[in-house]
Amino acid sequence: MVTATVREWREEEGWGVLDSPETPGGCWGHYSHIRMEGFRTLAAGQRVELQWEAPGFRQDGYDYRAVAIVPRPA
Repeated sequence: MVTATVREWREEEGWGVLDSPETPGGCWGHYSHIRMEGFRTLAAGQRVELQWEAPGFRQDGYDYRAVAIVPRPA
């Protein structure tokens, strides 16, 4: 896992973009990959631990896709 920052999160659609040096241009993330209890959402600027993949196709315009997102404690 790498440390990333949430660039934007579209709560109503359940997805957003995370930035890390390992995922240039951004990494697409879906709420179903957030590892936490209860309602799963993120906020712009929030730090997370990110596990990602490069699936070989563009996911909503991004070369990288999250497979696990772990929010860091504030």
